[in-house]
Amino acid sequence: MFQPSRSTRERHQLIIGVVLWLVVFLLGVFCLWWGFFAPPPQTSRPAAETVTPTATATPAGGLRPLATATPSSGTGSSPTIPLDQEVFGYGIAAHAVVGDPNYTMDVVKSLGLGWVKQQVRWDLVEPNPGQYNWGMYDGVVDAANARGLRVMLSVVHAPAWSHTSYVDDNPEGAPPDDLTLFADFLGRLVDRYRGRIHAIEVWNEENLDREWDTAEGVNPARYVEMLRLAYQVIKSRDPNIIVISGALSPVGATATDPKNSNRIIFMDDFQYYQEMIAKGFLSYADCVGVHHNGYNIPPDIAWDDKTYQDPTAKFRGFWDNPHPSWSFRSTLWRYRDGISGMKPLCVTEFGWATMEGVGATPPPGFEFALDNTLQEQADYIVRAYQLMRQWGFVRLAFLWNLDYIQKTGLPPEQDPYGPYSIIDSQGVPRPAFGAIMGMPKP
Repeated sequence: MFQPSRSTRERHQLIIGVVLWLVVFLLGVFCLWWGFFAPPPQTSRPAAETVTPTATATPAGGLRPLATATPSSGTGSSPTIPLDQEVFGYGIAAHAVVGDPNYTMDVVKSLGLGWVKQQVRWDLVEPNPGQYNWGMYDGVVDAANARGLRVMLSVVHAPAWSHTSYVDDNPEGAPPDDLTLFADFLGRLVDRYRGRIHAIEVWNEENLDREWDTAEGVNPARYVEMLRLAYQVIKSRDPNIIVISGALSPVGATATDPKNSNRIIFMDDFQYYQEMIAKGFLSYADCVGVHHNGYNIPPDIAWDDKTYQDPTAKFRGFWDNPHPSWSFRSTLWRYRDGISGMKPLCVTEFGWATMEGVGATPPPGFEFALDNTLQEQADYIVRAYQLMRQWGFVRLAFLWNLDYIQKTGLPPEQDPYGPYSIIDSQGVPRPAFGAIMGMPKP
């Protein structure tokens, strides 16, 4: 058998080595090119719902009423500031499932805000076990992302099939009997909108039986267990989502059911908060949810400030019954101090109600709205945004609200949401709208 000479073998080996080096080099160049210049992969996304129009006319001098258009199916643009670099998020709550979500998100974008809050009703999405109707929320998420807006979803209301009915005089929202059902729903929600939602608030005002209508009454320990399960499911699917604990209602008092003294129907928010802390809720939240709707005093007035007087005020709670719950400033600082600043706050609802231009009779329990003018509403909102950013312990702030006054279908004397809206019932901007648009947002 022929045996090549040593020099011939060495030449062959050298040639093979050079060829292999060239192949590796070319593969490296190709991978480098692909990483920088190749088009991004196309991901499947759910079909968006086309919303039925309710009106198309545009009132003179302002926003148009509810209209319709097919939600964009584009992949959307990224917000200007990366999420991990954003210090303070300016947001607003919108009722974007009613009307055209594209138009609603255009309005939010025009205000110069980077975040939008949308409440998600579990009972509407899954009216029967395993039957899912995502259409109304598909359009909202799609429209927000197409405009570079970040989305916070506040998930509430278990469907009737998931919990034991509690019969009382005011049956409303309730958690499921089996809390893992809620966690499973959140997992499905994150899977559907993976990468397109940026924060989730786990329930809402759970210190009220209006939102936690169970036979045992409101229960901080059971809520913390809900939060734990929710946190684990959300983070296992998308660790970038900001998990917000359900904001409490600042009621400042505790009451029991007249028919059952062992059943608490609402609990002092700070008492509830302290019980949440004792149960370790901070391990299951990136941000502490807080609500405050500023009654009839400015946002920088502390609850015990004796120098602030308003003799014209019809609602006298701040003066006749001093308590931290009346004060926007005191409530936020109280929550911050309660956890020694270990986690930021996410103010998922704040605002000032006014009946000016709405009607002479406020909804029951909202008499303080008679004391605020439209201009005061505007001034207080802007000042509250400024204070929250300056304080440094608020991560996100969502104004309550953009447009509920147009979309609830309730008369003014029965509508608790409308007095807070920054547009009027005809879609015309109130002074707060322009004030927010012109407000510096560093």
